Amino acid sequence: MDDLRDKYLGLIGEAGDEAAIEALRVQAVGKKGEVALKMRELGKMTPEERQVMGPKLNALKDEINSALAAKKAALADAALNERLQAEWLDVTLPGRGRSAGTIHPISQVTEEVTAIFADMGFAVAEGPQIETDWYNFDALNIPGHHPARAEMDTFYMARAEGDERPPHVLRTHTSPVQIRSMQDQGAPIRVIAPGRVYRADYDQTHTPMFHQVEGLAIDTDISMANLKWVLEEFVKAYFGVDDVELRFRASHFPFTEPSAEVDIRCSWEGGVLKVGEGDDWLEILGSGMVHPKVLEAAGIDPTVYQGFAFGMGIDRIAMLKYGIPDLRAFFDSDLRWLRHYGFSPLQKPNLHGGL
Repeated sequence: MDDLRDKYLGLIGEAGDEAAIEALRVQAVGKKGEVALKMRELGKMTPEERQVMGPKLNALKDEINSALAAKKAALADAALNERLQAEWLDVTLPGRGRSAGTIHPISQVTEEVTAIFADMGFAVAEGPQIETDWYNFDALNIPGHHPARAEMDTFYMARAEGDERPPHVLRTHTSPVQIRSMQDQGAPIRVIAPGRVYRADYDQTHTPMFHQVEGLAIDTDISMANLKWVLEEFVKAYFGVDDVELRFRASHFPFTEPSAEVDIRCSWEGGVLKVGEGDDWLEILGSGMVHPKVLEAAGIDPTVYQGFAFGMGIDRIAMLKYGIPDLRAFFDSDLRWLRHYGFSPLQKPNLHGGL
């Protein structure tokens, strides 16, 4: 046993890695190791010899196991020290210079729109992006046969087989927020509802997800004249012009009556949009007086209250103002594009400092 002890303690001391340690463990104290074979010989000994040799063999086994564990820990400490030396870093050194991030044009324009309408007394309202069929269509006087309700235009949420409840949709506009706001606050009310919306369309000027802002004003004496003034003030502030001419063209939207699409007078010189001058017209939004059935669905008496609503694409007006040619680039996450069209985080839009 003295020879075994000296042999294995010497080999363990010379081991250079964990693989060598494991091999020595198997060779010495494994099931077929030398110490184990010695312990099997106890059965051939007399009881008096077993009382002497048994404790000695157990002590030898424990000593070898302790040596193995100590050597393994020493190797781990040495590996850690070597790694710490190789990965050493002086944390007192100055950090690498980093350029400031940029604000996405969508976020910037949303803030600009919010600042303009806040100056006119509009609060900001928000709502869920997954809506019920009732809030997205029925409450807005959109009939069941309307093309907007077809699956080719609207993203419907999957339902379990046999589920008879009304379907949920990814909202196709932020108009459901207007219904929810009227239900919660009643009338009079004056809000805008910016946010993401979803439609099944994709090309240079359309994406499956885009952003809208819709406005709503309900009171006892609101007319189309108020709508015209609000939109004129918005366009002048947003595009930074002193005068603007709007053209209202009769249209049809289920949730407004009368309805009108709104164009602005403009010119395109060298591919640059100039608002308020020229002989061209550019459509920017849809609007109208809120339909009585929409007021009824929201719990407001249409014989007492009336008001206007409007909606426009945030992505579209961002493209017009900042000369962005392709809507799809908004969602490419290209850092070069973001550095070119992005805005400084310190440039918070406000009417006093200029948009």
